[in-house]
Amino acid sequence: MGKNKLHLDGKKLGVNGFGRIGKLTLWHHVGRKFFDEIVINIGRQPGSGLEDIAHYLERDSTYGWLHGYLYGHRGRPVIEDLDEAGGSMNVDGVKVRFLRSHRNPVEIGWRDHGVRLVVDTTGQFLDPTLEPNHEGGALRGHLQAGAEKVIVSAPFKLKDKRVSAPDDTVTTVMGINENDYDPRRHRIISNASCTTTCLAHMVKPLINVFGPKKIMSASMATVHAATGSQEVLDRLPKTGKTDLRKNRSIMNNIILTTTGAANALRLVIPEMEEIAFIAESVRIPVQTGSLIILVLNLQEEPSGPFITRDTINDIFELAARENPQGYLHFTNKQNVSGDIIGMPQVATTIEGHETHTRTAEAAIDLKKVPGLEKKAFANLHESIIRVPVTQAVIYGWYDNEMGSYVNILGDRTVSIAESM
Repeated sequence: MGKNKLHLDGKKLGVNGFGRIGKLTLWHHVGRKFFDEIVINIGRQPGSGLEDIAHYLERDSTYGWLHGYLYGHRGRPVIEDLDEAGGSMNVDGVKVRFLRSHRNPVEIGWRDHGVRLVVDTTGQFLDPTLEPNHEGGALRGHLQAGAEKVIVSAPFKLKDKRVSAPDDTVTTVMGINENDYDPRRHRIISNASCTTTCLAHMVKPLINVFGPKKIMSASMATVHAATGSQEVLDRLPKTGKTDLRKNRSIMNNIILTTTGAANALRLVIPEMEEIAFIAESVRIPVQTGSLIILVLNLQEEPSGPFITRDTINDIFELAARENPQGYLHFTNKQNVSGDIIGMPQVATTIEGHETHTRTAEAAIDLKKVPGLEKKAFANLHESIIRVPVTQAVIYGWYDNEMGSYVNILGDRTVSIAESM
C-alpha cells in the first residue's frame, strides 16, 4: 500500500553522474518502477544530443541491451518520445529528464525539478565536511540546490583526517546495518563500495558465531575487475600523481592497487575495531565480476573440537537460508567470474567448494607479551606456550557493477525514499 501511494504521488529521483553506476542505476529503477520520473544530471552535452544519450543508454558492452535486461529475448526497444528541447525521453513508461548544464552540485537546481532525493554516482564528491560552495563542488551543494537527502555510491573520503564525519552523515550496507540510518537526523548517506558490501556479508556471519575475540587476525585481497578510473593504454601520469601503475594499460596487466574496504568495514561492523585487519586489491583485465579472498586466524579451544571446512560452510549455508533479502548466497558448485555477472541482489556468493582450513599450534613466548608480569609464568618450565590456531580461507564472488552493487544501492534508495 505504501509503495503504491508513493508511486502515485509522483516520486522523483535525481541521479548525479551517468557513468557506469549512474547508467546502471537508471536501468535498475526503470525496471523497478518505484519512481515514475528520474532526473539525470550529466553536466555537459554528450555527443550531438539526446539521440546519442539514448544510444548510450539502450546498450551496454557488459550487460547487453536494455530491453533484453528488462524483458529477456522477447524484449523490444523501450526508449521513445525523445524531446531534444526539453531534454527528456520515455524509457519503458518512466519519464527520464537529462540536465546538461552544470557539474557543480550547488548549481544543478534539483529544487526546480521537484527532486528531493539524489544519488551521487560521480565518485568526485566524497567529502561531507566541505561547505556547499566549496571550490570544485561538494556533496552539500546538492542540499543547497534543493535535495533533502543525498546517497553517495562510494565511501566517504575526508580530506582533513583530523576531523570526523558530521552528525548528519552515516555509512550503511543493506543487510548489515541499514537501520543505523535515522531519517530524522541523517541527510548524507554513504552506500559504501561494492567491495565493502561483499566483504561485510562475508564477515558478519563469522562474527555472529565466533565473536571478535576468537578472530585473532584477518586479511582480504580483492581480485577486482577493471573500473573507469583505469587506462586502456599506457599514459603519462598527471602532475603530482605518485602511483605510476594506475596509468598502465588494464587490458594487458595485473595491477596492484589499494582499497578502502578495511576502513569502511569498521563503520558498518563496529566489532572489526577489535580485530587486526588488512585489505589489499589487485585489478585484472575483466569487465566485471570480482572475488574476495578472506583469510582468518581463529584461536581454538584446547579441548576441541577444532574448526573445519564444514564448520565454516555450515555457518554460511545457514546464514544464507536465514537472510531475508537474499543478499548472501552459498553454493558448493564450481564457478568462474562470468557466472556471477548480473546475479540479482547478491552481495556475495560464497564458493563453499573452495573453503579451506588448517589447524596448527602457534608458539607464543610469554616473555614477549606486553604487560604480562613475570610472576604469571614463574612456575612454568619454559616461557613458550603452544596455542591451537585454525587458519580459514574463504572465497566470495561479487558482480561489482549491476548484480551486487547497483541492485543493493537501489534497495537503499527505495528504503530511504519510503522514509521521506
